[in-house]
Amino acid sequence: PVVAGVGYGWAQAARFARIAQEAGADALLVLPHYLVAAPQDGLVAQLEQLAARTRLPLIAYQRGQVAFTAASLGRIAALPSVIGLKDGHSDLDRLQRLTLAAPEGFLFFNGAATAEIQARAYAAVGVPAYSSAVHAFAPEIANAFFTALRDGDDKTVDRLLRDFYVPLVELRDRVPGYAVSLVKAAARLRGRPVGPVRAPLTDPSPADLAELRALLTTGLDLVGAAL
Repeated sequence: PVVAGVGYGWAQAARFARIAQEAGADALLVLPHYLVAAPQDGLVAQLEQLAARTRLPLIAYQRGQVAFTAASLGRIAALPSVIGLKDGHSDLDRLQRLTLAAPEGFLFFNGAATAEIQARAYAAVGVPAYSSAVHAFAPEIANAFFTALRDGDDKTVDRLLRDFYVPLVELRDRVPGYAVSLVKAAARLRGRPVGPVRAPLTDPSPADLAELRALLTTGLDLVGAAL
């Protein structure tokens, strides 16, 4: 299934939703609104307004200035088209309260940056599903990690975390925006002509690109794949 991202204010999100629906998307990921903080009633109203203007299922994305309370989660989960919540805050106390307040069948996703780092912790509070940025450029590594985590192969999980994911996160945290820049750079290293990032983001420096290449080689070697 294709889940298209929509966001900004509800009116612009509705325009994006219409375009995504016409293009054949299966669902929508509702990103945080722009700039300002908003009360819980406003966060709920944002989804109510969008739900009234599209037939596609909606997944709310809480990160940045959007963080739902358990009471607000109950309100948005009562909307027939809101099927889940993606979390980017990594506040496991809050997330546990949300999972306990949600109705049966409501979906939760770990949307933390480099989600594999926190996959065990999220799973412990009932959120085993996660999105993987690494899958965009090295699906061999991402799939090997997921399989090991699912099967309880702690030795493989630890090895991949220690030798690939943790060094990747340390490189990612070196420069603001590298969470995006490194993904595109790694895709180019794998032969995908995805082009550079757009300003205000910047592409990795030559030294950081060389480090990324070495790290990618290490990760692929760990899972028996080739660069």
